[in-house]
Amino acid sequence: MGFHDVRFPANLSFGSVGGPERRTEVVTLANGFEERNTPWAHSRRRYDAGLGMRSLDDIEALIAFFEARQGQLFGFRWKDWSDYKTCKASEAVHFGDQVIGTGDGETTVFSLKKNYSSGDATYVRPVTKPVFGTVRVGTQGTEMQESIGWTVDTSTGLITFATPPEEGVSITAGFEFDVPVRFDTDRIATSVSSFQAGEVPNVPIVEVRV
Repeated sequence: MGFHDVRFPANLSFGSVGGPERRTEVVTLANGFEERNTPWAHSRRRYDAGLGMRSLDDIEALIAFFEARQGQLFGFRWKDWSDYKTCKASEAVHFGDQVIGTGDGETTVFSLKKNYSSGDATYVRPVTKPVFGTVRVGTQGTEMQESIGWTVDTSTGLITFATPPEEGVSITAGFEFDVPVRFDTDRIATSVSSFQAGEVPNVPIVEVRV
């Protein structure tokens, strides 16, 4: 699948609307009880980038980005301003934000992830597009130095340790991340007069699996 490792202009995505989508199949039985199932292990996010347009210059930047991606053909990075880091929105990223694995004395590669917990339930979201320069990693409560103790592939979200963490060692990480997405349309309709009158174009964005 074609993917351009470039981020949609963050100032344009700031005013967008969107969030996670789930697919749940609900069957109501004759006795009134329900059976619920889902074919999706992970949620899929959708956004509308049109609401972030504030000027004709923004429209021009949108069209240029759309043409460079050739519509739906190539995916790209998207900053979800409501959920883009491993800590609370008001806090700074810390190496102990998320537990991403436990050492076994042999494994050197671990995947970045973010945990969403409520009550006794936890959803683990894989993160494949961390932001360069924001990733911090620690083991057993001590931060490790990048390039010496570990490296990160920002195109896959994989952390590789120079030496395997010892058995039972807790591995943590903190980072900012983008969502891999594509345009969900091959057509963008704009009108200068309509935009000046307060109307915004419809620019659907959908998350892709990478």
